[in-house]
Amino acid sequence: MGLHFSVAATELSQSELTQQKNQQKIGINHSQVEQMIKAADDYRLDNAAAKVVSEVLLYKNDELDKKRQYTVYMRENRESLVLFNSQVEAGQKMLMLGDNYWLLMPKSRRPIRITPMQKLLGEASVGDISTLTWSEDYQGQWQASEGLKLENGKQVQAEKLKLNAITKGASYFTIDLWLEQGTHFPIKADLYLRSGKMAKEAWFIKGLREGETKVISMVLNDQIQTNQKTVIEYKEIVPTEIADKYYNPAYLSRTKQLDL
Repeated sequence: MGLHFSVAATELSQSELTQQKNQQKIGINHSQVEQMIKAADDYRLDNAAAKVVSEVLLYKNDELDKKRQYTVYMRENRESLVLFNSQVEAGQKMLMLGDNYWLLMPKSRRPIRITPMQKLLGEASVGDISTLTWSEDYQGQWQASEGLKLENGKQVQAEKLKLNAITKGASYFTIDLWLEQGTHFPIKADLYLRSGKMAKEAWFIKGLREGETKVISMVLNDQIQTNQKTVIEYKEIVPTEIADKYYNPAYLSRTKQLDL
């Protein structure tokens, strides 16, 4: 009887210890989570207005299959202009103004309404290259501190966050995001549709840009065709501001050659 009581008491103390640890972790409040997400964003893009040259590479069975290049002009209030640079897409443009997306074709004078999930190449969608921030489109909540195994087998300690979309134009409805403990560098994101289906798995590759640690590329794993992966490489990110007229769909429709 006494032994039974002793074991129960031990279990209770372990349970209380776990609860205390959880309560300590729950001490990561909403404001701190916001700061973590902003820090993660800064590893990807640290200027509100910037020119981003991205290269999208589609691999099948680890061999390069196709390649496309895009130049993105971004500014505050979730506005982006995407120019399609590759010969097979030459003259195409995409404009994002908040929750609204338009595709502009060179032989058409009418902008075509699209969604951020429209595919560009492989698993890369217009939303993946036109918006680089989580802090404007999502509200985050801390989930857990846990170990995460990288694709190379290495184990790292991470903070897992749940991001819920707060704008209609967000590319994904929810995101499970893992940030490196201490630095808040983004490691991995599971990206979910409104239906609850996982759309894709993203891994963020760390490297140096102008001497600072940054996300230099993003790997998107295809959840259906497992032999296929898409890599988005950020070739150039420089602070740049362009005139307001370039964020007007009517102007873009009637202007075939942009002076940028």
